[in-house]
Amino acid sequence: MKLSVFATALLALSTSVAMAQTHPNIQQRKNRQQARIAQGVRSGQLTPRETAHLERREASINRQERNMRRADGGHLTRADRATLNARQNRTSRAIYNKKHNAAVRH
Repeated sequence: MKLSVFATALLALSTSVAMAQTHPNIQQRKNRQQARIAQGVRSGQLTPRETAHLERREASINRQERNMRRADGGHLTRADRATLNARQNRTSRAIYNKKHNAAVRH
């Protein structure tokens, strides 16, 4: 009996660790996307206008997250996380597309 409880606890722990590794938290993702934008500015891949657009998108996601947390007592619901993840996915694609277009920084 004790062994099965221990095995179940171990399985639950390994599953949660695996999920944490495959689903990075929102803050880590924001940091990575900000770093990608900064790298694009340094390399000249992003024009000032493109950079401003991406920064506005990031700020909008941050505002939405704050509002979601405020509405749910400081926490994010599963639906909130899914919504934020979808917006971060779209912003990530926008970063890639703007860094790889023909526009050149002057």
